[in-house]
Amino acid sequence: MADRLSVVLSGLMFFSFLVLTGCPPPATSKPEVAPASPQAAAKASPKQKVAKSKSPASSLEARREGKAPAEGPLKDIYFDFDKYDLRADARATLKANANWLKANPSARVEIEGHCDERGTNEYNLALGAKRAQAARDYLISLGIAKGRTSTKSYGEELPVCKEQNEGCWQKNRHDRFVVMAARST
Repeated sequence: MADRLSVVLSGLMFFSFLVLTGCPPPATSKPEVAPASPQAAAKASPKQKVAKSKSPASSLEARREGKAPAEGPLKDIYFDFDKYDLRADARATLKANANWLKANPSARVEIEGHCDERGTNEYNLALGAKRAQAARDYLISLGIAKGRTSTKSYGEELPVCKEQNEGCWQKNRHDRFVVMAARST
C-alpha cells in the first residue's frame, strides 16, 4: 500500500511540475509593416504606410537572430526595471501612436510586451503581458477601439540587445507596436 501511495504521489508531483512550469508561447507572429525603401517611406502618406510584410515567419526568425526589424510608423515605449506602469515619455509616445491610428482607421496593431533577461521566463512572460496590456488600455482611453488592438508577450525571448548592462537591459524593457492590415470579414 505504501509503495502504491508513493507511486501515486510521485506521479502527482511530476504532473504538478509540468503544469507549473508551463510551455513557452508558440512561435507565431502576425504581419509587420515595412516600407518598400527609405525613400518610399519618406514620400508615403500615413495611410500609404499601412502595408503587409513579405513573410511574418522570416521577420520573427530575423528578430530571434538579433537582427533589427524594419522601422514601422508606430514607436516603441520603454519601462523601468520590474515595472509596467507608463512613464510620462511612454504616454507622449502613445498619444502620437493613437493619432497615427486615428488617421489610419483600417490599421490594427498588436502590442508586444518585452522584458530584459533578469527574472524567470514565467515571470517575464507575465510582466511582458502586463506591459502590453497597460499600453493597450491607454490607447483605448485615447479613443482607439478595442477591436483594433491585441497584445502578446514575448518576455525575455526576443532581446534587442544582448549585452549584460543597464543600458542594454533598458532597450529590452519595451512594448513594440506591429501594424497589421484590417481584418477581412
